[in-house]
Amino acid sequence: MLDQFFNPEGIAVVGATPREGKVGNTLLKNLLSFQGKGKRIYAVNPKYDKILDVRCYPSVLQIEEAVSLAVIAVPAAGVPEVLEQCGMKGIKNVVVISAGFKEAGRVVLESKLIRISAKYGLYLVGPNCVGLINTQSGLNATFGNVMPAEGNIAFLSQSGAFALAVIDWAKAANVGFSKIVSLGNKAVLDECDFIKYLAEDNETEVITMYLEDIRDGRRFMDVVREATRTKPVVVMKSGKTEAGAKAASSHTGSIAGSVEAFRAAFQQSGVVEANSINDLFDFSLTLSRIRHLKGGIAIVTNSGGPGVMAADAIEEYGLELASFDSVTKEKVRDLHVANFYNPVDVMGDADSDKFGSALRFVSADESVGAIVAILSPTAQINFQKAGDYVLELTGTKPIVPVFMAGGEIAKTVERFKKEGITNYFDPVRAIEVLHAVKRYSEIKEKISAPPPYFKIDRKAIEKLIELRERREGKTGLGVDGFKVIETYGIPVPSYGKAKTVAEALEIADRIGYPVSMKIICPDIVHKTDVGCVKLNVVREEVKETFFEILHRAEKYTSARRIEGVLVQQMIEGGKEVIVGMKRDMHFGPLMMFGLGGIYVEVFKDVSFRIAPLSEEDAVEMIKSVKAYRILRGVRGEPMSDIDSLVDILLRVSQLSMDFPEILEADLNPIKVFEHGKGCYAIDFKMITGKRR
Repeated sequence: MLDQFFNPEGIAVVGATPREGKVGNTLLKNLLSFQGKGKRIYAVNPKYDKILDVRCYPSVLQIEEAVSLAVIAVPAAGVPEVLEQCGMKGIKNVVVISAGFKEAGRVVLESKLIRISAKYGLYLVGPNCVGLINTQSGLNATFGNVMPAEGNIAFLSQSGAFALAVIDWAKAANVGFSKIVSLGNKAVLDECDFIKYLAEDNETEVITMYLEDIRDGRRFMDVVREATRTKPVVVMKSGKTEAGAKAASSHTGSIAGSVEAFRAAFQQSGVVEANSINDLFDFSLTLSRIRHLKGGIAIVTNSGGPGVMAADAIEEYGLELASFDSVTKEKVRDLHVANFYNPVDVMGDADSDKFGSALRFVSADESVGAIVAILSPTAQINFQKAGDYVLELTGTKPIVPVFMAGGEIAKTVERFKKEGITNYFDPVRAIEVLHAVKRYSEIKEKISAPPPYFKIDRKAIEKLIELRERREGKTGLGVDGFKVIETYGIPVPSYGKAKTVAEALEIADRIGYPVSMKIICPDIVHKTDVGCVKLNVVREEVKETFFEILHRAEKYTSARRIEGVLVQQMIEGGKEVIVGMKRDMHFGPLMMFGLGGIYVEVFKDVSFRIAPLSEEDAVEMIKSVKAYRILRGVRGEPMSDIDSLVDILLRVSQLSMDFPEILEADLNPIKVFEHGKGCYAIDFKMITGKRR
């Protein structure tokens, strides 16, 4: 049904007006040019009989013919009545341009639009939007004054003002689009609906978006995963931070914010993330032309400095310089260049033919996946001629031109634009766009296995959580939490809960010395910070340590909130890591892995993914942190048991999916030993609450 938004047979402009400069007037003018393509345009306004020589109807109900799209631009209070009339008329597709709804605090008024749309099965874009454009059919259902050129990039924007700015910029920059949609408040249709449509649209090669929020994170990830199998999805997301958020109760909660959740979701679903407007369109334009990067990058330049800048950026972005074969090196060397390896420096006195010959030789090398052609203005260089070589050879290998000059390259740049090629002044930006291409190449090739499933006794955990939540004011699981992770097959040291010195001695004698002793209290989350953890306690020290811990705890909470002391087997050696989870409002469980212990919030050497995790996700999380080099083994140390960490990540991932009432969780520290010797979760925190 969404095709009727872009290829309607009959369009009603509700709120059309003869008054110049008004939204209803501009909309009608824009759509009248569409009428010349055999489409029917109807003006709707009870105040007029005719507007711009078009018959005007008092309401859509009086239009005799079928209408497939209504564009509404009336005061907000009148929109529900118009929408009701559209439903009665059988108009299924509606764009509400009118503002003054949720964005102005009028949530109830917007909810009326949602109810009416549900009642009649309407597809509604907006409200508070600019409209939409289909360049191929000539449809401009916006109140902007500019119609962009045809192209193969679809653009979705939650900001109407930004959409209008992009349309205006694109006209001047000679950038074309296939479809443009201003999403507005997303009362009914949102980005997911249009991503699904555009993924099947033959006129669209790249889906580009500016988003301020995502209503259904899970659905977004599923829809994007499907779309990226055939087309790149480039997203710039604003509003990723959580300014003013309350302090979290766990290490994970204090580190994992909204920005980490969005980045993890984008990475897992296959989004090519843009962090600026330049990135958004640089990436989209390049991906509309270059989809794959197989092999290394070659640099051909007449200036050593910019060539070095590009080479540095290649290493910084994790890309590779191509290693030329002997034939290529011989041919380039015969040109009498300063460097016939990569980067190729043809020197400042080279003319355009010498530069072009170097490009030709390099483009024939099978190790080269793309070429960055850097050219500085010299007396010997003719940019028009150099541009000929780029245009001639770009079909052989993708070439990203970096012609570093001003007005003298204007004609060459225009020729590039007509072929969909973007010229960059900054060599680093050229490498950034190739990094985006590489990212998409990896996305297309990635095939993830489904998350594993572990059989566990769910009823035992349900009883445990239910019992805990019955106790007034207690939302954190203390020692009981060890029973949860034990049930999920996660190894923990031997332990016991002591309320008296006698109990502490009995537990310690059973476990064996030395032991660790820790306070059990929901009010004291970070026990080490307040001196409520004692390690390597021998039998003679148990009594004194027990009372010392209680005394310290009573400085921070009331005695009735103290549940006892945890007596635990001492686990010596190993490397400390953390596995955590925080439930994100958009995407659900956000998993965290990183360097653990008391310094986790200082170093923040962590990685994130959205649960449920596949085994590949878990491995990527571990490899993404700097501490991975330590886990892998340095200076003769044995490799840590990474397989056991992958197993814990997968089990905590399933726990977070099985029990939505778990809001935050930390396994910190986890002590991991050398390969084959497993690991232990030394401490565990879990915060429960209402299901999100």
